[in-house]
Amino acid sequence: MNQDEQKRLAGRAAMRYVEDGMVVGVGTGSTVAHFIDALAERRHDIEGAVSSSDHSTRLLKQHGIPVLDLNATGELHLYVDGADECDDAKCLIKGGGAALTREKIIAAASRRFVCIIDPGKRVRVLGRFPLPVEVIPMARSYVARELVKHGGQPVWRDGVVTDNGNWILDVHNLHIADPEGLERELNQIAGVVTVGLFAQRRADIVLVGAEPMP
Repeated sequence: MNQDEQKRLAGRAAMRYVEDGMVVGVGTGSTVAHFIDALAERRHDIEGAVSSSDHSTRLLKQHGIPVLDLNATGELHLYVDGADECDDAKCLIKGGGAALTREKIIAAASRRFVCIIDPGKRVRVLGRFPLPVEVIPMARSYVARELVKHGGQPVWRDGVVTDNGNWILDVHNLHIADPEGLERELNQIAGVVTVGLFAQRRADIVLVGAEPMP
């Protein structure tokens, strides 16, 4: 079974957690696009969606799914998103699509976080995928120097501006044995908006293709 089929299966499998009348938090990425396609089939059963990116907002609206403001919805029952890496403890690296800050906000505001991935995203130790860090533009060089002190090799994702108007540093060569600890440390660097480690608020359920990860 090819990768895209695994993504499609994961996107459709997440629909088992969608209940009538819900406002659904929706992430960003190629796997989530399959979830949005499936969600469109039940668009009349849900109240609407809270979107993590301008790209997902466009997809949702194309399918006729109302997009709501998180400030108006309060706590969400469900958030569905993908990941760039997932370890056995359901800690994640996210941000390959540069939407990590809004994704982290919606995950924090949701009771249940369902992560949908293909098998290639599973790793024993996080860090093979470069860790995205969203930074205030004027702080890029300072933050990069601080990241080097943590053993990483930061590379500016030149030409990419987040939906929040910020920049991304992708940190290579990390071996993340303590995801929660590193997340706390990096978030304390002045100029960091957020880091693409989802460990303090990790996934509750991970679907690998159609199957839940133990």
